[in-house]
Amino acid sequence: MGDVLAGFHAAWEFESDSVLIRYERGIRTPKLFQALGERRVPLEAIARVTLTPGRRGSVVLRVEPRPGADPLMEAAAGQLKESSDPYRLVLPAERETLAEYYADELLARLTESGPAERHLVPAPEVPLRFKAYDGKASFDGTTVSFHWFWTGASSAKWKAGDQRFPVGELSGVEWRSPEVFEGHLRLLRRDDSASSPQADQDPAAVVFGLGYGPVHESLPFAAAVLAAVRTSEPVPAMVAATVRRDPADIADRIRHLGELHQAGLVTDEEFSSKKAELLAEL
Repeated sequence: MGDVLAGFHAAWEFESDSVLIRYERGIRTPKLFQALGERRVPLEAIARVTLTPGRRGSVVLRVEPRPGADPLMEAAAGQLKESSDPYRLVLPAERETLAEYYADELLARLTESGPAERHLVPAPEVPLRFKAYDGKASFDGTTVSFHWFWTGASSAKWKAGDQRFPVGELSGVEWRSPEVFEGHLRLLRRDDSASSPQADQDPAAVVFGLGYGPVHESLPFAAAVLAAVRTSEPVPAMVAATVRRDPADIADRIRHLGELHQAGLVTDEEFSSKKAELLAEL
């Protein structure tokens, strides 16, 4: 086809084997769209196409990805608001005939259905990072790191210390939207068969809050990790390599550990043991 259909927040370019979606960067464009920039969706990743009436004199052209074809939608697990759905193209009602033409053309080219065996839509590019309420999460493509904030992290997380998770040790990602109660991002480990603690007590999770872990930052992060996990090979359990840290950071952690000790939240033995661990990282 090779034609372009422009909507309110995006333009779709129809190619012989894919649909290239380019999102606008205007002030009214959802932040998730701006963060994604553009996405190439292979036709083999599309299950079906619909054209329905929209609000206020508009029509909505939507492609529905096959289950498992897109790491972003897999991570979202149905939690995205309709206005933030990256597969919806909203157009003025007067373009309905044109939109119907493209919908029919797409439908005629679809040959696949059912769950996809692998991700077909590229994941967001790394490195990625965002601030949660209790820590900073970063991902470089091979390892997820959590660095705890002394102002927000629970004593359980401070006792555990900063965390590093090679993707080969993970089995998946659990993302709970920051727009609902108890939003969080939790890493699921291959060797963890026990039930997970609450996110604010789990060193494998960061919790969201007002202004922390927004959808346009935390969801692409979750999708990138999930895509890396799906293509990684399991790695044997290994002793974590020693990471040399900023002395000022170590001093802050020891200071906060002392506050927990004075408050009775950390025992004498736990305080001495954790302090020794922190000093060994210098």
